[in-house]
Amino acid sequence: MAAGGPLLPDSVLFEIFLYLDHADVLAVGLVCRQWRAVARDEFLWKELFYRYYRVSRDVPRHPAAVSWYDEFQRLYDTIPCIEVQALKEHNDQVLHLSFSHSGCLFASCSKDCTVKIWSNELDISLQHSSNMRPYNWSYTQFSQFNSDDSLLLVSGVFVGPHNSSSGEIAVISMENFTLLSRVRNKPYDVFGCWLNETNLISGNLHRIGRITSCSVLWLNNAFQGIESENVNVVKRLFKIQNLNASTIRTVMVADCSRYDSPDLLLDYEEQLAASSTSTCPVFDLGSDSEEEESKPKQTPEPAVQELPDDGGVPAEDELQQFFDDIMGGCVRPAMTEAELENKVAELFIRNRTKPPEVNLLSTDSNSKTKYLIFTTGCLTYSPHQIGIKRILPHQMTTAGPVLGEERRSDEFFDSLDHVIDIHGHIIGMGLSPDHRYLYVNSRAWPRDCVISDPMQPPPIAEEIDLHVFDLKTMKEVKRALRAHRAYTPNEECFFIFLDVSRDFVASGAEDRHGYIWDRHYNICLAKLQHDNVVNSVAFSPVEQELLLTASDDTTIKVWRSPRTVRIQQARKPRPRKLLFSWLMNQKS
Repeated sequence: MAAGGPLLPDSVLFEIFLYLDHADVLAVGLVCRQWRAVARDEFLWKELFYRYYRVSRDVPRHPAAVSWYDEFQRLYDTIPCIEVQALKEHNDQVLHLSFSHSGCLFASCSKDCTVKIWSNELDISLQHSSNMRPYNWSYTQFSQFNSDDSLLLVSGVFVGPHNSSSGEIAVISMENFTLLSRVRNKPYDVFGCWLNETNLISGNLHRIGRITSCSVLWLNNAFQGIESENVNVVKRLFKIQNLNASTIRTVMVADCSRYDSPDLLLDYEEQLAASSTSTCPVFDLGSDSEEEESKPKQTPEPAVQELPDDGGVPAEDELQQFFDDIMGGCVRPAMTEAELENKVAELFIRNRTKPPEVNLLSTDSNSKTKYLIFTTGCLTYSPHQIGIKRILPHQMTTAGPVLGEERRSDEFFDSLDHVIDIHGHIIGMGLSPDHRYLYVNSRAWPRDCVISDPMQPPPIAEEIDLHVFDLKTMKEVKRALRAHRAYTPNEECFFIFLDVSRDFVASGAEDRHGYIWDRHYNICLAKLQHDNVVNSVAFSPVEQELLLTASDDTTIKVWRSPRTVRIQQARKPRPRKLLFSWLMNQKS
């Protein structure tokens, strides 16, 4: 077979051959004077691949690869692991990075309370910096470009009266970098996200008791200065009851229409099926008990809409009976104040929650339906569940009824369509480019732990598990990756942003490294060094051989692949005039 592209260096080949003992070398006929000659032996490269990368032999070759040698070439030559630039314009911890969809720009957020816009050229340069301190912000924490890259959403921490902290979202025009609107966002770790080109989602939190609350998710028009009595600029999307001190955080939107053309199928059997048919199955968001039981290391917890009906007694009557039992001293054993509050909340929402929509599943491949994905919980304040709620087409505009006018008077809350329990503290989430797969960073709880106090969650592991969930089946795929670490306890645990490209997934860690894995083979390919915690990573959406990492060491590092570095060096003009002058001097 003929190998395409540049051959692997001799040093790399020699390192690979060290994994074979003498008998193996003789068995495959590795008797040659030229290391490069073995590049034509496909059987040998398959054997070397499984041994060198320690990949299970059950894993087939990448569906886009034409040979095992090409796979060696790809994993050696296209990983963005060479530092080519360090950006030091921030003067405090850099918390988040985001690329524009065109890949021409990217934004960075920092504890120095600025959001900076960078031009992504051969040498990256700062294009604009916005200081948010005049708006009473403490720092910027998250940013996202809208789909046509005309607007930038910036989320930060807002300092209110008496030094109270809340969140706020600002919308900045990319045409002239002017501030178009500001939207309150509570709690601040909701972050916010774009639903479409001109509408963004924010949150608000209403306390009901000491450990119960409700989260309201709002749809906001980015151009709120253009107000009219006939046009709404804000509309309530969902109102969801929270139990045991939990809240909704980290909202993101998955576009279901992208499922029809997945970038990479992680199920190997489905890869084979996809190669023989061009049609895609209908994707089911529904949940059933078999799916919940099949998830490894998960403790299924009932979603709000799945609470038992206790023999069909109406919740309103059961709530009254519960109060009567309390007054009559019939509730044994005695309940703590927190247990009592939570029990009342559970009974109340049983009869005050809007049921899921009927026939939500659309068979139209061009459906504009989207999923709202967020972290939540039901046992403790630390986020340990992923909630999924379908957004229907008529809900994607601020026009129409507001403040729940379409509801019945006894429907206060919305139910979730699906809940995935991680059984650990979720510290990061990211979608694959095709929005088919959800990648989740979490720190696991001890197995079989029991939570008796929602304000005292279980201790969390130092190892960070990277889970992958298929949004088609709502099941976990692959095995959890465990190669990076965190050290802070529950009450100090912070978000570490990850990112996914067509073939790779990257994440930061508290061990002062960024990490890159191959999505198909599920193997760690590179560790990227910083001097402090790595908070965020970002692949260029048009060039996965370019990766950015942001750290508490105040720097943004730019990483490119060996192939890209080699090409860029070849394009640099050679000093021919100096060489010509030197030759002339030698002759004279």
